[in-house]
Amino acid sequence: MQFEADTTAVITGGASGIGYALAKALGQRGLHIVIAEPDKQRLINATQTLADNGVNADYCICDVTKEDQVAALADFAWSDGREVTLAINNAGIGQPPGAVMSTSMDAVRATFEVNFFGVWHCSQVFAQRFIEQGRPASIYNTGSENSLFIASPNMAAYVASKHAVLGLTDSLREEVPDFIHVGIIIPGFVSTGLTARFGELAMDADQFAEIIVPQ
Repeated sequence: MQFEADTTAVITGGASGIGYALAKALGQRGLHIVIAEPDKQRLINATQTLADNGVNADYCICDVTKEDQVAALADFAWSDGREVTLAINNAGIGQPPGAVMSTSMDAVRATFEVNFFGVWHCSQVFAQRFIEQGRPASIYNTGSENSLFIASPNMAAYVASKHAVLGLTDSLREEVPDFIHVGIIIPGFVSTGLTARFGELAMDADQFAEIIVPQ
C-alpha cells in the first residue's frame, strides 16, 4: 500500500473491521484519518478509540450508496486546507446465504448497492478530485478473495459484487493519470462483523492491516 505521512486518508466503512484496523495502522504512521459510514454513534465511538491509540482522526457520516453524500465526504476531507492523498473504498456488506436460484432480487440489489455501486461512487469522486489536485495519490478498493474465486458457497450476490469490484478497479487503473496509483485490497478470512459467527477461525483485523500497510 502506498501512502504519504502528514496528509489525509479517507476510509469508508472505517468505524469497524478492516476499515478501522487500516485507520489505526495508517494513523499511527502519521496520516490524518477521516472515517466514514452511515452510523453516527459508531463513528463517534471509533474516532474516540482511534484517539486513544494516538491517531488524529475525524469522521463524516456517509452512505456510499448516495452520490451526494460521497461528494460531501470528499468536500469534508479536503476542508480546512487539508491535502488528501489516499482513499480506501472499504464499505461493504454481506448477504443472507443464498444461491443464484434462491436469492431474492431485493437482496441482490441491496448487496450491489453497497459493495459495487458504493465503491463506484467513491472511485469516481476521488479519482476526479485527485486529478484536479494534480499530485501523487492512491485509491484502494476493498475486494475479497471472492474477487478471484468462489470462497463462500451460497453467497452468489456477494461473490458477484466482489468480482465486479475487481473489474472496476482494473478499469480505473487504466483510465487515471500515472501519478494516481489504483489498487485492490483482497482480504482472505479476516475477523470482521461479517465473519463474527466463525469465532477465532478468522485472522485478526489488526494483524491483516499490519501485513498490507508498510512500516
